[in-house]
Amino acid sequence: MNILISGASVAGPVLAYWLRRYGFSPVVVERAPLLRAGTGGHAVDLFEPAVRIAEYMGIHSEVEAMHTRTSALTLERPGRGPVHVDFSRFATHDSGDDHIEIIRGELARILHEATRDDVEYLFGDTITGISEDSGGVDVTFARNKPRRFDLVVGADGLHSGVRGLVFGPESGYRNFLGGYLSAFTVPGHGMPEGRMSVYHAVDKLVATYPVWQTGEARAVFLFRRREELAYDHRDTARQVELLREVFAGEGSQVPRLLAEAAGADDFYLDSISQILMDTWSKGRVTLVGDAGYSPGPAVGGGTTVAMVGAYLLAANLAKARGDHTVAFARYEKDMSDYVATTRTVGPKVMKTIVPRSRFEAALTATVLRWLPRVPKPLLRMALNSPNRPSRSLAGIRISPPEPVPG
Repeated sequence: MNILISGASVAGPVLAYWLRRYGFSPVVVERAPLLRAGTGGHAVDLFEPAVRIAEYMGIHSEVEAMHTRTSALTLERPGRGPVHVDFSRFATHDSGDDHIEIIRGELARILHEATRDDVEYLFGDTITGISEDSGGVDVTFARNKPRRFDLVVGADGLHSGVRGLVFGPESGYRNFLGGYLSAFTVPGHGMPEGRMSVYHAVDKLVATYPVWQTGEARAVFLFRRREELAYDHRDTARQVELLREVFAGEGSQVPRLLAEAAGADDFYLDSISQILMDTWSKGRVTLVGDAGYSPGPAVGGGTTVAMVGAYLLAANLAKARGDHTVAFARYEKDMSDYVATTRTVGPKVMKTIVPRSRFEAALTATVLRWLPRVPKPLLRMALNSPNRPSRSLAGIRISPPEPVPG
């Protein structure tokens, strides 16, 4: 079976890997002219299910070797002294989590290298039309010639083109969580390896952390908004302007970081939004990852959810021997409870990660200041709390892969 996958970030290559392993013929189309590989993008978290999938793919050691190495934090607030915390001191307090933090571009590179030899990639192109009949799907592209496939999978993110063509406008599915995320590369200026710097203000957070592979650093801006901003998500110049307007007047390193934004070739800004759909399959087309069930960028563990969805979709297609009507139904059944659980993570994190008042900012500083003095039993209890977001994201059992067809 020939299966077209739109999107070459995370869900797409993971799905392609397992489809090829099970004897299918995947083709991946990606809008970007070149792979966004290496040290670009912000840091993403792989929680326990995603770590298991990386092990099954044989890439765990390489993923682990590329982890961000962030182990310490300095918190700054307007008019207050900094608070320093060394999280490596708590490494002996096992949280029960299996977790790797990695730069998104590094993960994309590893996934592409694991698939490029036996998966066809079409970079610099997009799907412009999808027409289905009883025997397959006719697809037109912006650049390549039309082709026919047995199935089509949208793994193309929050603003999925496949979802728009098959399920209708994004406005019918997107749930704004009340905030925005921006991230881009800045000069490192000798930042100490492993230490993140965080600036807190009411409704605003700015973080920088070093990228040890290059000596550069990544800047991350988070801010709250009751109403959505009006801009084209592909208009980078306007996005930079909006970011400068929101953070005008803030101190510490913020002015320097804002000055670097316009020159960053990887500048990113988008709403922190969820995708809520009753079903993410229609005929011979289905969605995986953020395209179908984004839990919320930066706050919802979307990378882990995407890897789980891709793995389970491929497994169900293998079990059903390519019968999409059976496979898609089982895929949605397998993912439904997990998706519902992970949808609760984003709203919870949004309430705590960015201070809503001076009191909350002061409380965060106080907690961090006293953290090294917390008795070991209490710290262990906190780390093992079932209410932690990582627990929700680890709340699905990943079985070993299906046997390879003989």
